[in-house]
Amino acid sequence: MEKRQVSEFNSELKLRGFNVFQIEKDGAATKTYSRKDFYKICMTTGRSKIHYSDRSFDHEGTILFFGNPHIPYSWETISSVYQGYTILFSEEFWQTSERADSLQQSPLFKIGGTPVLEIDEEKRLFLERIFNKMIEEQQSDYAHKDDLIRNYIHLILHESMKLQPAERNKQQKNAASRLTSVFLELLERQFPIETADKPLRLRTAQDYADNLAVHVNYLNRSVKEITGKSTTSHISERIVTEAKALLQHTDWNVSEIAHSLGFDYSTYFNNFFKKQTGSTPKAIRATAV
Repeated sequence: MEKRQVSEFNSELKLRGFNVFQIEKDGAATKTYSRKDFYKICMTTGRSKIHYSDRSFDHEGTILFFGNPHIPYSWETISSVYQGYTILFSEEFWQTSERADSLQQSPLFKIGGTPVLEIDEEKRLFLERIFNKMIEEQQSDYAHKDDLIRNYIHLILHESMKLQPAERNKQQKNAASRLTSVFLELLERQFPIETADKPLRLRTAQDYADNLAVHVNYLNRSVKEITGKSTTSHISERIVTEAKALLQHTDWNVSEIAHSLGFDYSTYFNNFFKKQTGSTPKAIRATAV
């Protein structure tokens, strides 16, 4: 794109508040375009590397990219054949819409979000039609074409956010897995019980949640999702395992064992143990060799 053409391109963009174009027909536009005061939605097919804030994304195939003018980014085109569509639009153009939300709070544009989405062929064809509709309206004399363009942008954003749950679920599952691992490691570190005069410090799901600085409901959901068992079940099973070891391999009386496992009264311990095992502590001790 020549210098004069670049100037005209930027002038039209500033005047209208948006500009939509097809990359394969004007391939230099995205390479020479350097203004950072406009949001960008770009659908491209080919191989590219996008540097976005402190992260880099290397993709091959069709992607959707969401550029936020408040976040520094750069784009490297690696493919020799590269095509797609781009729309650039200003915050002022977007906020004219009565239903406009802050773009900086959008999961697609916000800092810390994922600015790149992989697109399958069916979705590519659908979005291609939307971009072509925007190009058609941009060239028309229709009095309300700005509203139509904003509606098309809304549609692209909503279609894109439909692709987000899988990514969010993956991130949530990874977070749940990490929390569950930390919980199980912390649980195991409470054992073995070395002396009867130092009772078990963490006995309830709330105790573990407090220690891990998370809400107990979040801990319970995470552990249940990853292991299929509740936090309380894991704690109870581990206490029972330790109780059996103490009954079989120490000479502590039942009251001492109950106290060491955090029970205020031996009757509480007896009831808990029988509920969990179907047997009494004395019966288990009697089986010790």
